[in-house]
Parts: sequence; structure tokens; C-alpha cells
Amino acid sequence: MKTQFNVPTREEVSADNQVILDQLKGALGMVPNLYATIAYSDTALGNYLTLQSGKTSLSKKEKEVINLVVSQVNNCEYCLAAHTMLGKMNGLTEAQTIEIRKGDVAFDQKLGALVKLTKAVSENRGRIDDAVLNQFFKAGYTKGSLVDVVITIADKVVMNYLHNLTEVPVDFPAAPAL
Repeated sequence: MKTQFNVPTREEVSADNQVILDQLKGALGMVPNLYATIAYSDTALGNYLTLQSGKTSLSKKEKEVINLVVSQVNNCEYCLAAHTMLGKMNGLTEAQTIEIRKGDVAFDQKLGALVKLTKAVSENRGRIDDAVLNQFFKAGYTKGSLVDVVITIADKVVMNYLHNLTEVPVDFPAAPAL
């Protein structure tokens, strides 16, 4: 039998996390269930938000592409829903989010190389074919970009795994089925 996880209320988390949840609510108008769930740990929410908001060479759109690919590989219903919405807020159409999730992008060569790299890294734990890496570099990405992609993948794996373990309710519109 699977352990049931509730989404903790503000009163059920530490005083430090209450401040962070209040800030999230002020900025987003809500506290996403998965962020509230991270607040079970007295330190993880702050640490995660620091990682997530760190400087990067990647655009918001590129980060959403990575988030969609990793969430699809990890079959995370929560993150697919959240990042379909965020992807659309950052310039992707719904049809493009589906194409990205399928792993073969025709609408943009550079994003296509990013999708292929992200999918290969995620599925093979970083051990990828040289052709995929070379395509990524030929598309205009740098060694620094590669490092930023890996950090973004790691960020998304944290949330994918947390949701897949807890199965807290998804509080974003569901992502279209593939």
C-alpha cells in the first residue's frame, strides 16, 4: 500500500518555510502543491528555490523545453501540467509543447538539438552518443550551455521524483495526453 501524502498547510511547516510560502503566494497568487510539499523539510524549499532561480545562460523558453522533456522522460504528471502552462507563458504553443514532449522538434533547429540532448542525457544518465553532443554544439550551444542544461535537468529531476513519490494533487491544468 502506498503511503499517502497530504499537502501540508502553512501551519504544518517551519516558521522559515511559512515566510517562503507567503512570498510564493504573493508572487504567484497561490502556493503550488509540490512547493508546499517540499516544505516538509525545514531546509529543502529554500535550497530548491535558490537552485531554481540561479543565473543561467539559458533563456526561459529553453529552460521550459528542458523541463518538458525531463518531465516526460520521468512521466511526472504534475510537472508536465505546470511546464505546459509555463511553456506557453514563455512563447511556446500547445502544439509545440507536445512536439517537445515527443522528443523530435521540427519547428526550431536549435531547440530541436536541445530536446535531443536533454532526452538523451535524461534517459541515459549522462552517457550519450557523441553525435547528439556534436549536434548540440553545432546548433550554437557552448560548453557552458551544456553545464547549465545539466543543472536544469537536475532541478527538474528533483521535482519529478518528489511528485512521483508523493502523488500530491496536480493544481495546474492537465497537460494534453500524447
